[in-house]
Amino acid sequence: MKLMKLLPVLTAFFMLMGTQVSYADNGYGKQKVVYHINYDNPKKQAGALKNIQNHINAVGAENLDLKVVLHGNGLALLLDPDSLSKLKKFKNANASDKMIATVDGLKGQGVKFNVCANTVRGRKVDVEADLHDVNQKDIVPSGVAELAHLQAKGYTYIKP
Repeated sequence: MKLMKLLPVLTAFFMLMGTQVSYADNGYGKQKVVYHINYDNPKKQAGALKNIQNHINAVGAENLDLKVVLHGNGLALLLDPDSLSKLKKFKNANASDKMIATVDGLKGQGVKFNVCANTVRGRKVDVEADLHDVNQKDIVPSGVAELAHLQAKGYTYIKP
């Protein structure tokens, strides 16, 4: 009789366990995500990159189309420290060896970093000389317009 009372509990338990295993096997599925960085605080930027890596770890790089849009002060993430003295409109240049290694690691996992052309022009940034590993295909006409465009294409917006 006790077994009969336990049977529904055991059935529910095993069904739950099966669901968890199935969930772990399937993961989160395909995702399209855009991260927005427009601040120059190095700790916040490092935290944002850690969030991105955690996102990749959870979903899997093969299941993720992830872009980072940088504009305004956010360009400090890729700004070479040697360029700071000539670019008076930036307070920080955060492209330290550690930050660069993290960015390169994310790029190696398929993350795309997009840079705002308006910020490049307005702050007189020499893309090749001042920014780490940015070329013309990484430049978008407007950071905010790119964010809106990607959201309209189904990308989930995240501002860490």
